[in-house]
Amino acid sequence: MSPALNGVLVLGALLVLMGMGMPIAFALGFVSIMALLLTQGFGMLSILGETFFSGLAHFGLVSIPMFILMGAAVASSPAGRDLYEALDRWLNRVPGGLVLSNLGACSIFAALSGSSAATCAAIGKMGIPEMVKRGYPNDIAAGSIAAGGTLGILIPPSVTMIIYGIATETSIGRLFLAGLLPGLMLTGLFMAWTIVECRLRGYRFDELTSRFTMRERFASLPRVLPFLLIIAAVLYVLYGGIATPSEAAGVGAVFCIISVVLIYRMWNPKPLAKVFNDSLKESVMIMMIIAASELFAFTLSSLFITQSIAGWIAAMDIGRWVLMAIINVFLVVAGCFLPPVAVILMTAPILLPIILQAGFDPYWFAVILTINMEIGLITPPVGLNLYVINGIAPDITLGQILRGSMPYVLCMIVGIIILCFVPGIATWLPDVIMGPMT
Repeated sequence: MSPALNGVLVLGALLVLMGMGMPIAFALGFVSIMALLLTQGFGMLSILGETFFSGLAHFGLVSIPMFILMGAAVASSPAGRDLYEALDRWLNRVPGGLVLSNLGACSIFAALSGSSAATCAAIGKMGIPEMVKRGYPNDIAAGSIAAGGTLGILIPPSVTMIIYGIATETSIGRLFLAGLLPGLMLTGLFMAWTIVECRLRGYRFDELTSRFTMRERFASLPRVLPFLLIIAAVLYVLYGGIATPSEAAGVGAVFCIISVVLIYRMWNPKPLAKVFNDSLKESVMIMMIIAASELFAFTLSSLFITQSIAGWIAAMDIGRWVLMAIINVFLVVAGCFLPPVAVILMTAPILLPIILQAGFDPYWFAVILTINMEIGLITPPVGLNLYVINGIAPDITLGQILRGSMPYVLCMIVGIIILCFVPGIATWLPDVIMGPMT
């Protein structure tokens, strides 16, 4: 069979298995093994195990469970609630201020956790009931949290960026810097749209009558500041070349756990066991996807599917921006069906040489790719964040959540367009702090 037909059959089988509810890691592994056995015989069994575990034989992967542990320490403690309360007190006089508080909390929590689902769950549990109680429409309350949760894979430290760096052998520290300003830009776009929508719909919200004194506002900060300082310290040692991502993540996780124990007096080992249990589950899930994706990538290469796709794209006689538009459409569609980790591991090694040949910056492209993955997180049929929100707020229908999140998809598309016209938003900070690329 031709590589094109092989590719169609492999992708079709993968989508069918995932549609039946098979976990992504097992679907990738099963399709890979069956494809190799059917096309190249049982002799391939001798290298399948080595290929599978080679996907995990990278020291940089050690940082992933450490960053996840940082997020779990905060998500499983009252720190998220205090963060939410502090922002609410500072933004309560702004029209639509409670939504802005939640978006701000999402951006900060995203920096702590690096996980989109964790951000949605932690902030949504507190923010959605409070917004509904104060008169916000269900779609605005749920949609804003679903969109704000996507910031977890862009604002550093980001697990997604770490995986991209390992898959493409690019600098993780530079990737973190590249995602910072675009992440803040998206947060600003989300907030701007929220204010506009609130005013267009003519709602008057109860929090506009609430007043907090400056003393009350500052009183909400002491419990939040230690975690913000931990983020700042982790990023400083990364960008200053003082520590590797794995070392910074390990120290950050230890300090997050110590801060949670001391600030909230979590002396009982039971809640701490839950922190480690949650982080272990998520870490194993991500590692399984990474290993299975390595096996899947090996299968695509062995069947010459990867080379055929790269050659087909490279042979297209089109302009570089038309090429980028096609790649964006492809990434959005892929993100609608697959989790960000799987999409990055399967596509980044294929697309990066094409991107470089077209003259695009690899770190700028990492940001573009990640924003496309954010869009996939709040669009059907998979739309992980939609289901996370539906799980924590079952009274709000999936249709309302989707309707509320769609304007934020447009904000992300606007963000991609802005980055295409002003790529320096992603490349300026890495060049200033770490020096221009050689």
